[in-house]
Amino acid sequence: MSAHAHAPGHHHHHHDSDAQAIAPTWKDSKRYAWLLGIVVPALPIAAFALVEVTGLGLFWWFGPMFVFGFMPLLDTVFGTDPNNPPDNVIKWLEEDRYYRWCTYLFIPMQYISLVFACWVWGTQDIGVVQSIGLAFTVGSVNGIAIANAHELGHKREAIEKWLAKVALAPTWYGHFFVEHNRGHHVRVSTPEDPASSRLGENFYEFLPRTIIGSFKSSWKLEKLRFDRMEKSPWTLKNDIVNAWAISLVVWGVLLAVFGIDILPYMLIQAFFGFSLLEVVNYLEHYGLLRGKREDGRYERCAPEHSWNSNIVASNVFLYHLQRHSDHHAHPLRRYQALRNWQGAPELPAGYATMIVAAYLPPVWKRVMDHRVVEHYGGDVTKANIHPRARRRIMKKWNAHPATPTSAA
Repeated sequence: MSAHAHAPGHHHHHHDSDAQAIAPTWKDSKRYAWLLGIVVPALPIAAFALVEVTGLGLFWWFGPMFVFGFMPLLDTVFGTDPNNPPDNVIKWLEEDRYYRWCTYLFIPMQYISLVFACWVWGTQDIGVVQSIGLAFTVGSVNGIAIANAHELGHKREAIEKWLAKVALAPTWYGHFFVEHNRGHHVRVSTPEDPASSRLGENFYEFLPRTIIGSFKSSWKLEKLRFDRMEKSPWTLKNDIVNAWAISLVVWGVLLAVFGIDILPYMLIQAFFGFSLLEVVNYLEHYGLLRGKREDGRYERCAPEHSWNSNIVASNVFLYHLQRHSDHHAHPLRRYQALRNWQGAPELPAGYATMIVAAYLPPVWKRVMDHRVVEHYGGDVTKANIHPRARRRIMKKWNAHPATPTSAA
C-alpha cells in the first residue's frame, strides 16, 4: 500500500554522532512558537477573563473571534514561511521530544477548558445567547484539537494513538482516527474519498456527504479488519467502539456532575468542532484529482494532490497541518519536520482566512474555481468535478478556455 510506504529517515539511531554534530548549527525559528498551540485550548478561560474585565457578554464568543478574526490577522501580519529544515537535520528534529510535549500538553488544557465551560453552563446564569457563544468557543478548541489528534493519530506509538482518541472524544469524532489513516490517505483526491471536496461542490453540500461518508467508511474498514480475523466487530478492540466509549464516559461524567441542562451546549460545541475539521478537509483537496494508471488504479498520492499553505500563524496553531502536500507524501513524518514543496498548488491565504471563504460559497467559487482550472493548465476535465455541477462547470470552462499559464 503505497500510502504507507515508509519515508526515509524513519530508521532509528543510524548516525547519532552526525545528529549531534548538526544539531547546534541549524535552529528551528518556530521552536518556541509551537507552544502557542497550547494557547488555543485556553480560549474558554480567556473568554471568561475578558467578560470579567470588560463586563461585555460578547466575549463569550471569543473562540470564533479568535479563529476567524485574530488568526487571519496574524496570518496577514506574519506572512509566509517557506523555510524548510535541511534534510540532514530531519532525523534529529523528529527525535527531539520537546515537540512531542507540545502536542501532549494540549490535551490536559483542552479538558480543563471543557470542564470549566460545563461548570459555567451548569452553575452560572449567563443566559442562552452567551451560553451558545461559549459553546462555539469550546467547539473552536475541540475542532483544533482534531488537528492535534491528527498529528498524534498518525504515529506508531500506542500512547500517541490513545491520546488522539482522547482529543477526539469531546466531539464524538473518534472514527476519524480510523477513517483518516486507513481511508482518506488511501483514497485522497479521488471521487471515492468522502473527505476530498469536488470542483463545484459548496461546503454545505460537502458537509453531510463527508460526515456520513466518513463514518460509513470507517465502520466498513473496521468490520473488514475483524472479518479477516473471523471475529465480531462489536468489541472494545474495535477502534471506533473504544473511541466512542471514551466519548460516552467523558459526556456521561460531565452530564452527571453538571446536570442535563448542559446537553444542548455540548451538542452545539461538538457539531461546531467537527464541522471545523470538515471545513479544513474541504479546502485541503478541493477539485484535485489523481490520474489513473494503465491498470486502472490511481497514481500515487503526490504533493500536487493537496492544496498547500505556508502562512506562518495558522501553521503554528495547527501543527503544520497546512503543509499538507508533504504530509500526504510522508504521512508518518512528524509535524515539525514537514516541508514546503515547490510546485504544490498554493492556497491564496492561510487556513483561517480560507475557512471564512468556504462558509460563503459565492466567495469560495470566485477565489478557488479558476485556481483549480489553472492548476490543470486550463483543462477542467482533469479536475475532480461534482457530478451535480458537471454540466455547468463544463459549459463555463470549456466555452471560455483559461489561458494556459504553463506548458502543461
